[in-house]
Amino acid sequence: MTLLVLGLVVPAVSTVRTDSDLWHELLNLGPSVLIYTLSFMTLGIFWVGQGGQLGRLARSNRNYAWLQLAFLFAVTLVPFSTALLAHFPTLRVALLEYWLNIVLLGGTLGAAAEYALHARLFQEAEIPELARLFRGRILIAQSLYAFATALCLIFPTWVSITLIVLVQLNYVLAPRIPILHRF
Repeated sequence: MTLLVLGLVVPAVSTVRTDSDLWHELLNLGPSVLIYTLSFMTLGIFWVGQGGQLGRLARSNRNYAWLQLAFLFAVTLVPFSTALLAHFPTLRVALLEYWLNIVLLGGTLGAAAEYALHARLFQEAEIPELARLFRGRILIAQSLYAFATALCLIFPTWVSITLIVLVQLNYVLAPRIPILHRF
């Protein structure tokens, strides 16, 4: 997660001569700071999800470890997706690439959960409940991300980015929404 901050570049000395110049350059970093925050929340949410899986394991095996490494591969792509979206926040391709990274994160975490469920890596008594929780959370989150991203085909990308931020805040704050609270 700390690699994300490398995308926030200190303004060049040659462009800053006064406090006013520096304030202007810092304000220009606004979109990058927003996308950095978005990505930090994304990784935080997936980290909590991964921790939820790992914390419930009764045992593990080599295949599950490789699925977790596939998830970590998706994590390593986030700084690139973040930088691309931060540099081109008004371009749909940058937003779609960012979303595809979220799909890869959710897909690999979901694949690990499915494998663990089928390989009986969780306590036998917990499997039905964990299956419902893991599947529900991943499916709902991925659907919300897809919907938010798809809106960029109709509206400017800032609408999609705003909705993705709201989805992120929902998962960070975890309010009790009656129909969704069971996930």
